[in-house]
Amino acid sequence: MKRPKLKKASKRVSCAKRYKIQKKVREHNRKLRKEAKKKGVSKRVKKDIGVPNSAPFKEEVLREAEQRRLKIEEEKERKRQAKKEERAQKRKKEKEAGSKETEPKAKRVRKNESEDHSGKQAAPDRNSKQFLCAELNKVIDASDVVLEVLDARDPLGCRCPQLEEAVLQRGGNKKLLLVLNKIDLVPKENVERWIQCLQQEFPVVAFKASTLIRDKTVKAKKSRIDPSNEIQDKSRGAVCFGNGCLTELLSTYADNLQNEATLKVGVVGFPNVGKSSLINSIKGVMACNVGIKRGMTKLMQEVHILKNVKAIDSPGVVASPSNPPASMALRSLQVEEGSESALEAVRTLLKQCDKTQIMLQYTIPDYKNSLEFLTLLAKKRGFLQKGGVPNTEQAAITFLADCTGAKLSYHCKAPENLSLPAYMSDAVVAEMRNSWALNKLKAGNEETLKGVKFPSQSSSISFISKGPTAGLLSASDISEEKPAAAATEVEAEQNDENNEPEQTMEDSDKAEEQEQPQKLSLKKKTPGHVQFHPTPIDISLSTVTTDDAYDFNTDFK
Repeated sequence: MKRPKLKKASKRVSCAKRYKIQKKVREHNRKLRKEAKKKGVSKRVKKDIGVPNSAPFKEEVLREAEQRRLKIEEEKERKRQAKKEERAQKRKKEKEAGSKETEPKAKRVRKNESEDHSGKQAAPDRNSKQFLCAELNKVIDASDVVLEVLDARDPLGCRCPQLEEAVLQRGGNKKLLLVLNKIDLVPKENVERWIQCLQQEFPVVAFKASTLIRDKTVKAKKSRIDPSNEIQDKSRGAVCFGNGCLTELLSTYADNLQNEATLKVGVVGFPNVGKSSLINSIKGVMACNVGIKRGMTKLMQEVHILKNVKAIDSPGVVASPSNPPASMALRSLQVEEGSESALEAVRTLLKQCDKTQIMLQYTIPDYKNSLEFLTLLAKKRGFLQKGGVPNTEQAAITFLADCTGAKLSYHCKAPENLSLPAYMSDAVVAEMRNSWALNKLKAGNEETLKGVKFPSQSSSISFISKGPTAGLLSASDISEEKPAAAATEVEAEQNDENNEPEQTMEDSDKAEEQEQPQKLSLKKKTPGHVQFHPTPIDISLSTVTTDDAYDFNTDFK
């Protein structure tokens, strides 16, 4: 029993227990000695008799033995020091790598410039727009078939006219397919209308990627259990729909080709539309890194899907700064790069959504502006700072993750009459449909729509789309877009504010101050009140008269 005043419990035991333990130990040792004696094993270490005194050159032999002992000790010490230095170098490298990640961007740029001047060739910045555009062009050039992944919540906003035109203008008879991903977040009627609308230009594949994929290091074991009795994970995130239709479509197209080369399929699109998740769902293993954070894929990556089909993952398309603010908030990496705050992005997106549906989706009361919405959301989710202050920054990041990730359900209406863009014609449409098994594609889409569980129209938020998003495909386009970016963003914000003004607390206070003098002036002009206008009085000496002055001589004669 532990005593209350002592830090450690006492180890004292009764004498009877101690003697009993000692007796058991003696018996055990005696048993071991008896068994060793039977086997002929002796534990006694033979004593080193040393060098006898009668041996010749005794001193030299002892001296050599001492030297050998010292050499062995020196070798051990040298190995110990080498290991110590190696660990120190490893810690130093890890510390330098951590400091490089945390140091400001301007300091890293200066270091890279100094390395360039000194003659050392600096490694390319994988986060730069030039590098991402170069990787995207590599994927387009290396692909035989290009899959443009679209978010079913805003398919028109996920389309990039510059990307589609670049694919059509490249040689090699490249094919372009549209993959409508995340269909489980949109009402079924809306998905069917978008498929009918987009099929007028390119073949469309309805797809729902799986979000619960095993790591690529874990190999799938062949189970001997009957597949009919096997228990499968039928949760909403684990099930994938549309992968069978897409793989059959690609394998049929690869078989119809005359050459025996592997069909290379490039997967392109804007950030966070589900490019890497699509490849993982088709492969059945987590071959590409995925996450809620946008822009995780920086390099092109080849993944073998079938025997004659190979998929190429690509980084997201770089959005042009001339796009509307709502498109930039969803399709660009401005928040991740630090050029735009999460609060501004949320303020822009809330203007495009129905206020009542946002309140029902997040179960929060009525709000006046985006700041009040984030405050209520932070209190609802428990995002509180020290002193119980709501963390609006974390709430804004959460809302953005819901909009770009696979969580928030919102939909855009499909246009009734969609005209062909300038780079498309009837001949191009016919060429894109050629060599595809369109009957199998239609049957596969119908089967996919039957299996997916869609949200209802009332539980989905109606969203106003801003149309196709312009993208950048070369470094020259980036340099041309930079000077005009600020002006276009300001104009877009002004247009948004004129269309849907959002009154903040400061604006309401200013408006009240401006209304007060107007109310006073109205009160003065009402009939029944006498208005007194002050007249200017001249008090100069030239205007003073003595007619009213009192003369004392007339009264006191």
